[in-house]
Amino acid sequence: QVQLVESGGGLVQAGGSLRLSCAASGRTFSNYAMAWFRQAPGKEREFVAAVNWRAGSTFYAASVKGRFTISTVNAKNTVYLQMNSLKPEDTAVYYCAATNTNRYYNVDAYDYWGRGTQVTVSS
Repeated sequence: QVQLVESGGGLVQAGGSLRLSCAASGRTFSNYAMAWFRQAPGKEREFVAAVNWRAGSTFYAASVKGRFTISTVNAKNTVYLQMNSLKPEDTAVYYCAATNTNRYYNVDAYDYWGRGTQVTVSS
């Protein structure tokens, strides 16, 4: 059974940092891309960042580029999202997801999802 389990969310002041983790299990993910999405109250789920596990290529939404970094530790089947210079508009539930397509930005392309972790940035 495939599981994606997020952790690391919390409350932080604007300008602060958080690191999210996603532990993946239940199958081999070497041919997958892993991504982070987020969803704020009343808004649609939006793409944040993705990494192609085999190639190591990374992709970012314009709103987080330069502030967030996605990375993997293959031996641990874990994906991280380092979030720096956080802003109140980054407040959302952050979800980890996996896709075996190259449609990294498209929420519908993802087969597996975690339950999410709340990130709240106070001003």
